[in-house]
Amino acid sequence: MDDTKFIHKGSRRYYLANLALFLAGFVTFASLYDFQPLFPNLVREYGITPAMASLSLSVATFSLAFTLPFSGSLSDAVGRRPLIISASILAPVLAFGAAVHHAFSGMLLLRLGQGIILAGVPAVAMAYLNEETEPNALGAAMGLYIAGNGMGGMSGRILTAWFTDLMGWRWALVSMALLCFVCGLIVWACLPGSRNFSGKPFQPRALLVSMADHLKNPGLRRLYLIAFCCMGGFVTLYNYVTFRLRGRDFSLSHTQVGLIFLAYAFGSVSSTAMGNLVNTYRRRRILSSALCIMTIGLVLTVGSYLWLVIAGIVLFTIGFFGAHSVASAWVGQLAAHSHAQASSLYLFFYYLGSSISGTIGGTIYHGWAWPGVVALILALLGIAFIICLGIQSVSHCQKPISPLAP
Repeated sequence: MDDTKFIHKGSRRYYLANLALFLAGFVTFASLYDFQPLFPNLVREYGITPAMASLSLSVATFSLAFTLPFSGSLSDAVGRRPLIISASILAPVLAFGAAVHHAFSGMLLLRLGQGIILAGVPAVAMAYLNEETEPNALGAAMGLYIAGNGMGGMSGRILTAWFTDLMGWRWALVSMALLCFVCGLIVWACLPGSRNFSGKPFQPRALLVSMADHLKNPGLRRLYLIAFCCMGGFVTLYNYVTFRLRGRDFSLSHTQVGLIFLAYAFGSVSSTAMGNLVNTYRRRRILSSALCIMTIGLVLTVGSYLWLVIAGIVLFTIGFFGAHSVASAWVGQLAAHSHAQASSLYLFFYYLGSSISGTIGGTIYHGWAWPGVVALILALLGIAFIICLGIQSVSHCQKPISPLAP
């Protein structure tokens, strides 16, 4: 391949690509999670249960989960850039529609569409970077894109909570939709065209056969279940801790509750630190330690002092990000082929856990309040821990692969 076709570090195309993909990641996760701090508002507005309110997030993550395994293969046919740009612009348009739609059922339908469209960014953006960026600049570019993901997820929650105190929850969502739409236009204007893309026909049957082969791998199956349990517990905690913090126990404002999402900053540090520890210790040991940290943090949230609850949320978040970083990287080590598809399946179970547990948690909260939610998450962490102990017995026979292997 002609070296002049690559995006070189320090070049104008490099800065434009980084800006565009940072904003694409921001749009994706700000749009996906901006409803999460608003569940108490939806309960009051529509007279629904917390479980019904959680569907405003769950339907989006559910449709995202089912679309993700196919989005990468679709981009092989239509191109990376068109899919990234379409998702970055259309998702905020649907977000605006969901914000102003007064029927809860219509809002959910628009959120379902958002999840489908947003699947056009995560796997495709990474494929774009791998194809277009020179090797010695890829790490920095990928890190910036992932930073955009984290910034979007954190800012979408915090800004929505802040705007809600200032102007009400509908105008908060409208403001976020407009912000994301402007970001989408910048993505359209700045993202350089592909020079190294080589299209190939979309072959759903071959994709399904390949995914079925991954599911036959016992090590991968265990990691997929761990992803389901960990993300299910993580989203369930953040979905319903807002009810407790806004309720009579603490009576916090939207802005104050939104600040709990700053715990993501600690999680980002944790993911890097625990990812580096796998060079010294066994992955199973790091992963099981991360699950124990999540458990300790979860138990602390039962406390009656606000500082103890906040400390528990931070500790739980640190453990989750560490577990996710180790488990997601381990998928690449155990996959015998088609590593992008193996990772897409990991994300499928990851977001499926978010959708299912995040909704079930609402029913439990309605009946048993916060202790019931804690019991549900403890059960998920217990299952994940037992599965983790069994990975080593099947993974020792798997041949490690080079990170650069196709």
